[in-house]
Amino acid sequence: MDGAPQASHSHEFEFEAVTGFFMQDDPATDAETFDYVRSLKHNLGLLTRSYPADTDSANTRASEAPTQWQRFTHRLARLNTPVPASPAIAYKLLYLARHGEGTHNVAEAFYGTPAWDAHWSKLPGNGTASWADAPLTAVGEEQAREVHAFLGEQFAWAGMPVPAVWWVSPLWRCLQTARLTWEGLNLAGFAPVVKELVRETLGEHTCDRRSTRTGIREGFPVWAIEDGFSEEDEFWRVDHRETHAEHDVRSRAILEELFAGLGGEGEQVVSFTAHSGTIASVLRVVGHREFRLPTGGVIPVLVKATRAR
Repeated sequence: MDGAPQASHSHEFEFEAVTGFFMQDDPATDAETFDYVRSLKHNLGLLTRSYPADTDSANTRASEAPTQWQRFTHRLARLNTPVPASPAIAYKLLYLARHGEGTHNVAEAFYGTPAWDAHWSKLPGNGTASWADAPLTAVGEEQAREVHAFLGEQFAWAGMPVPAVWWVSPLWRCLQTARLTWEGLNLAGFAPVVKELVRETLGEHTCDRRSTRTGIREGFPVWAIEDGFSEEDEFWRVDHRETHAEHDVRSRAILEELFAGLGGEGEQVVSFTAHSGTIASVLRVVGHREFRLPTGGVIPVLVKATRAR
């Protein structure tokens, strides 16, 4: 795959989006009219329903019924309890978050997508605004803060499960979004990792060419950067825009890495701070229905991985 990050992977797993848990995986939910902001007030789209073995939930008390998120988390733990017939199966809940509005989003809206793709996206800016490795706008920052407030409420009283893994695209808008979203929530174990493969569709558009490793380290000095992360962007190409098929190879590689050890109860929930193209690619790889997110949007996806026999 010319111009794309390479990862050692052997299609060790088959991936499947498990449906029936969230509004977003229900074909009756219209992605075009779905009210993302309203979903923040309704458990991020988690369906109100019962699950098998609800009655033996560890969260059930005589005086206090478990919340819907607590019941879901108990169900997830039960799904990940190995049985002799399925020791090579694991489930993880992915929070796939799109960055907030960036300067490139504003420019594309201003010029229109045809002109953006044909000309303006290939420039670093227009003399007034810069979109090379595009930063967030003030609107984008506020979108991330809105998700921050939602998560704080959900973790505090709704029992929404906290991620055990945080993977972040190295592009500036995602780094900013992750910081505004997660820092200050005082979550035990919060340890974001900057991951090359989580980045947006590669090539041609200057907004998708990342900063140097040194620049990222200076801006986010305490965050981990994965091993092998090069100083310069070695994968962005001025003359080739990554295809869906090429992007899907990257997304499969990152999922293969995520499920490599199949995981346990401590790694059942994962946060990705990424891009519209990356999230669309992950959804394709796991067989989830297409579901476009607004800037600052988040979609929960339950993924089943089965190790190849």
